[in-house]
Amino acid sequence: MLKRGVRATGYLLGTLGTAAVTLVGLPLLCVPAVGRPWAGRHRRWAGRIRGVTVPPGQPLRRWYWVWLPAHVVAGLAAGLLTVLAVGNLLTAMVVTPLWWAFPADEPAKLFFDVPVRDWGTALALGAAEIVVLSAVVFLLLPLLADGYARATLALLAPSPAERLADRVEVLTRTRADVLEAHSAELRRIERDLHDGTQARLVAIAMRLAVARDALPDDPALVDRLLREAHESTEEAMTELRDVIRTMYPPILADRGLAGALRTVAARSGIRTDVEVGELGKVPAAVEAVAYFAAAEALTNVTKHSRADAAVVRAHRHGDQLSIVIRDDGAGGADEAAGSGLAGIRRRAEALDGVVTVSSPPGGPTTLTVELPCG
Repeated sequence: MLKRGVRATGYLLGTLGTAAVTLVGLPLLCVPAVGRPWAGRHRRWAGRIRGVTVPPGQPLRRWYWVWLPAHVVAGLAAGLLTVLAVGNLLTAMVVTPLWWAFPADEPAKLFFDVPVRDWGTALALGAAEIVVLSAVVFLLLPLLADGYARATLALLAPSPAERLADRVEVLTRTRADVLEAHSAELRRIERDLHDGTQARLVAIAMRLAVARDALPDDPALVDRLLREAHESTEEAMTELRDVIRTMYPPILADRGLAGALRTVAARSGIRTDVEVGELGKVPAAVEAVAYFAAAEALTNVTKHSRADAAVVRAHRHGDQLSIVIRDDGAGGADEAAGSGLAGIRRRAEALDGVVTVSSPPGGPTTLTVELPCG
């Protein structure tokens, strides 16, 4: 309750400040290039207060005629109420034990300006005022903050036409990413096969040809060439398995997604618990994306988070597969810093999946990958 009250107070006081800025800068904020980022920031802020994920990149075209005036009026009112409640609470907490320090002709006042001239009055009125104002701050202000955040999200929500346009934009981008990733993957596989496996097979063929020619005359040479050919064959098979593993991990075929996640967790550098629900039949492409997402996320945890423990959860709700990786590390994960999160997002979006990252400074970090698997 204390944490919720403090968080709500901070949100409403911040709302007071931004409402004042909005009132002063209203003409400038009517310019979309300035107003949209301003509205988007409040939308994300409201999402954090409500504990919901606000998808990035959605257009906000209705903010300028509804949200701006509403934010000025409601934000100033809610913020001033918060200032009065918190200010009077702090005043009561200071005045109650220090009433005697006030001049006799100007005594301290509590609870509707009742003068305080003795300890009985101070303790009775002070305690009553502190209890009432604490109830306002820690019970009513969280409700007010939640309602204000809910209204902000409703006013700034995109219309169905805007959601459709945004969906088309996302699909266009993800399809382009899929084609680019597919081309890059084909080039990588071709390069690995050409430079590795094919080169070894050519060397094996040459050794066998020399051994065939030397068979009647030099048994020792034949023995050495056959031994080298055998070793090269094993190395070629190892390289070929590595190439195949990057296309579709064999562990998925051997153990399924649940077993693969447990194996990845066991190989991570920190203690990792795995919770797997009933997954049913999951398409191979979805299994591969889920596996790579968990593997990459745990690699990031080991390398960057300074975490002591992590947990991997896999659950299916209808036609939606959800993979959650959570650690108790330092937080502050940044997708733009090249930590592998962008790759996870590209893989998921290629299947119309959704990736959300919550990583406040100080932790914890929670990565959620939701994939359609109908």
